[in-house]
Amino acid sequence: MTQIILISLVCFACPGMYNAITGIGGSGQLDSTVAANATVALLAATAASALTLVPPIFDMFGPRVCLLIGGWTYALYSASLLCYNHTQNSAFVIASGAVLGIGASFLWVAQGAIMVSYPLPDKKGIAIGIFWVVFNLGGGIGSFISFGLNFHSQSGTVTDGTYAAFIIIMAIGWLLSLTIAPPHKVIREDGSLAGPPPRGKHMDLTGSLKAELNKFVEASKDWRIWPLIPAFFCANFFYSYQQNNVNGNTFTLRSRSLNGAMYWIAQMNDIEFYTQFGGILIGALLDLKWLTRPQRAKLGFVFIVVTIFSTWGGGLAFQRWEDDQRKVQWLDFSNSKVFIGPFWLYFFYGMLDAFWQGYCYWLMAALADSPEEAAKYVGLYKTFQAVGGAVAWRINALNYKAITQLIINWALLGASLVIAIPTVLTITPSPVVNETDDFENGGKD
Repeated sequence: MTQIILISLVCFACPGMYNAITGIGGSGQLDSTVAANATVALLAATAASALTLVPPIFDMFGPRVCLLIGGWTYALYSASLLCYNHTQNSAFVIASGAVLGIGASFLWVAQGAIMVSYPLPDKKGIAIGIFWVVFNLGGGIGSFISFGLNFHSQSGTVTDGTYAAFIIIMAIGWLLSLTIAPPHKVIREDGSLAGPPPRGKHMDLTGSLKAELNKFVEASKDWRIWPLIPAFFCANFFYSYQQNNVNGNTFTLRSRSLNGAMYWIAQMNDIEFYTQFGGILIGALLDLKWLTRPQRAKLGFVFIVVTIFSTWGGGLAFQRWEDDQRKVQWLDFSNSKVFIGPFWLYFFYGMLDAFWQGYCYWLMAALADSPEEAAKYVGLYKTFQAVGGAVAWRINALNYKAITQLIINWALLGASLVIAIPTVLTITPSPVVNETDDFENGGKD
């Protein structure tokens, strides 16, 4: 578990702090347009590199090199925002966002490989639980740092000290990447190795790219994955509206930081269901032992439908009320009677994010017959998630009305649920499988 804790700390410091910045709204800037355009560049670069550039390099050099390639780009993005505070150089921010998109692909591919291969089969639940708790704590604690440093600020833009603090933490996370061991040097509790050594210079880069394309084709052969593509597309679509329009346009700077902290902390509650300590809400529903897997799929679907329409229904009421106020960044937590309702709405938006992504992952796991097949589905998920996010942030950057963005989000989420019904109805009962993975059985030959 040492390596799991280390990769969790890397993600706590790098993407965790990035989530804190974006969760403030406009990446801490008074004008959210530049940050929105930077996020479009980031997600477009992620979508382009996650299935093409990164996998062959990972195969050649392993997780540590990929983390070192990707980790520093988070600090670069924060530095570009600090620069923007003084120079208004939007081109640097957008270019840094594109570089971060490629860097994030390297980091998340390495993180995914570590989570899949390093723990023993009966320890993977605990490993995933530890990772998501630590990772989301990064967004929560980072937002609390912003809350403290900007508590007395009367400006709509975070202080230089806030960005400097994030840069330092991200740089420390990047250096922690040096502690990540390659899979062939990780000895698990039963004495087996986590995986084979990287192929290094002996690997054919062109051949690897062809292999990745073949994996993409293989992943598309099961028709049941295709009805889930719209749900994958929507998995980060709502971030732009929630972070920039709801949080960024409504609340004062210190209240935005407080909301951001609670948004990420809200997601820890239902991620914990992956651990052996049990959990609540959707995790409990999808882990009910007295229901068959097809029954759990249907129950989870009904739960998602109810929470989507109740939460976004509340969001519609809020947005109509907010539009009537005709004010920007005005609501502070000191006005507790008015603040409490919008605060809880934003908190539930955070929980809904974890519900949606947790259900998507559960469906992918139910469709996959092997870890390799699951990895292909996750690659599809990450790609379409990035594409959807890029589209949403571009809509936000074009300054569409907030109510229009809400309707687009709600309509896409509802439509994707309808499209996913054939897959939900064809989930099969859980097979009886051997707990030993392929590498332990034959990978040492």
